[in-house]
Amino acid sequence: MKIKVILRTQKRNKDGQSPLMLRFSHNRTTKMVSLGVSVEACYWNQESEMLLPDCPNRAALQSLLDKQVSAYQKKMQRLEALDIPITFQTLLESKERNLGMTIEDGFVAEIERLNALGKIQSANKHRYALKVLSEFQSVQMALEQIDLTYLQNLERFFRERGNQSNSIATRFAILKAIYNKAIKTGKFAVQQNPFNLFQVGALWTTTRKRAIAKDDVRRLIELSIPSNSQNHYSRLARDLFVFSYFTAGMNFGDIARLRYLNITQGRVSYYRHKTQRLISLQLTPIATTIVERYSHTEHDSEDYIFPILDRSNHRTPQQVYDRIHKTLRKVNCALRILGKQIGLDFPLTTYVARHTYATVLKRSGVSVALISESLGHSNLSTTQIYLDSFENEQINEAMQHLL
Repeated sequence: MKIKVILRTQKRNKDGQSPLMLRFSHNRTTKMVSLGVSVEACYWNQESEMLLPDCPNRAALQSLLDKQVSAYQKKMQRLEALDIPITFQTLLESKERNLGMTIEDGFVAEIERLNALGKIQSANKHRYALKVLSEFQSVQMALEQIDLTYLQNLERFFRERGNQSNSIATRFAILKAIYNKAIKTGKFAVQQNPFNLFQVGALWTTTRKRAIAKDDVRRLIELSIPSNSQNHYSRLARDLFVFSYFTAGMNFGDIARLRYLNITQGRVSYYRHKTQRLISLQLTPIATTIVERYSHTEHDSEDYIFPILDRSNHRTPQQVYDRIHKTLRKVNCALRILGKQIGLDFPLTTYVARHTYATVLKRSGVSVALISESLGHSNLSTTQIYLDSFENEQINEAMQHLL
């Protein structure tokens, strides 16, 4: 039995990525097993069967691949030690298929995968969803036992404990993804998928959108903040809000992770942490001024621009996640105070910058296909697809409407 990692370039998803697969060869017969990871062909070295150094999240992804290969190699060694013939059946038949993959099994596997990819926030959402499900009913039940009655009773449970519709929809969406992934990877088969009968999409409700006017943005920019240590977070919060607004609503986490190497010849280019999609745009004069305000003369290209992360202290994905969210709380606290000072009657947060960017451009007549009101909401990936379909010059021209 031979194992080889291959990239199936003949298949591509909507992001132009191809799936990485394990190809097992035995007695002139092959079998493919998905690794659950997709990358662009330019990041894969077929000869070495490894990801290239410039691949986004390369370390985490390569570790995930190595772990999968190692697990099968160890299983082959165990089979040999027990004098059990190594065949596709003995090597690939999973205990989950034999015993029934439980809800907990599905969640734990996905949480481990997300942690390996450095997606700590998504892993935490799955961990919390599992906790809530365990309060409803034992998560030791098999995934294939989930039926329409289970889903209807689960919704009733959420309603009775006071959860809002979008919160309920989020939990159901996570459970649905776990269930469908188990089916796709062959853990079990069903004649009727209960999620086709229970419409998760119907749970979502439109939330009140928060945006401020261009005049409010100007007032925030012109607001006098004394230069002393007590106002450190106030000045940082104002700068981060304004920077986000003038960089197409850049997410706070992406701002925190921004390094000097991401800025070249007046352009900022970075991979969104949430979607791994490449974003590239021209920095406006105001955004450039903010970057220069935090620049150090002897900085390294790998150094972070803003005083949020320190690469010598925040090395693991968990350390980065914890630091970003600790700082985000302080920044939003400072923004709420600044919002009151400029006359706002609702809390000012970093998220408001994202929505304000989209709303201001829409009100200025910019195509909804270019900037949609769903920016930052549940349809964020769809919005990003729209953005990616336009030339940089169109985006640059549209951003002239921000002031």
